[in-house]
Amino acid sequence: MSGYDAVSELYDRVNSEVDYAGYAARVINFLKKNGVPDASLALDLGCGTGKMTRLLAAAGYDMIGIDNSEGMLSEARDVAVPEGAEILYLLQDMTEFELYGTVAAVTCFLDGMNHLTRTGELERCFRLVHNYLDPDGVFFFDLNTPYKFEHEYGKRDIIIEDGDDVLMWQNDYNKDRKICDFYLSAFVMDEDGRYDRRDTWWRERCYSRKYVKTLLEKCGFYDVRFMNETLTDEPETDALRWYVSAKAVKEPIKWINDGLKHGEIIP
Repeated sequence: MSGYDAVSELYDRVNSEVDYAGYAARVINFLKKNGVPDASLALDLGCGTGKMTRLLAAAGYDMIGIDNSEGMLSEARDVAVPEGAEILYLLQDMTEFELYGTVAAVTCFLDGMNHLTRTGELERCFRLVHNYLDPDGVFFFDLNTPYKFEHEYGKRDIIIEDGDDVLMWQNDYNKDRKICDFYLSAFVMDEDGRYDRRDTWWRERCYSRKYVKTLLEKCGFYDVRFMNETLTDEPETDALRWYVSAKAVKEPIKWINDGLKHGEIIP
């Protein structure tokens, strides 16, 4: 099975220690302080099983969730419908997505941007985000840091047991290429007691802070900030995750005087 489809049923359980509620509360407070009040339309890229998307929706935001894994979106819809959450989920790629209009904020949580590994993918994503943001709209995302790739991922083997299900996880980080490959085998128990083995693989790229900031500014963003977990201070040198925000600059209205009455404008 490809990508996260193989582990979509296990994803929320193996990430049960993640403080989604606390993270969402900090992001919601940050968005409001930066001009994105609740009831605003917002997009969550790489939304996965939709946990963060639902928490933002519960806070009053009108949410759209995009992911390229049908399995993850299926899990997201299965939870959202019983909870009564009105979220538009779209099966699209972060580097090629299309919306019907602009949004006030775009978010991407839990290293979704690190999954853009091929040449030009991060820039295409940034340009699309800029295109679909309102003027001065907020772009918020997080990134796994170089410290995490080198000291936490490295070359490690991890085994996670969750009830009757087992997930075997191998990391292989190439420091020269700035690429980490993740090889996973999930053993999920069927109703008849037999195990269904699912093998999958995905990849993340390690990005430098300087590169990300320069690329954001190139793609039309300003007020680029790198923050720690509290979203108030600079990240520590041994931080495992950067929290990044930027605002969209839109082209100013051009005044054309020749042949026009004073005060007329053409966008």
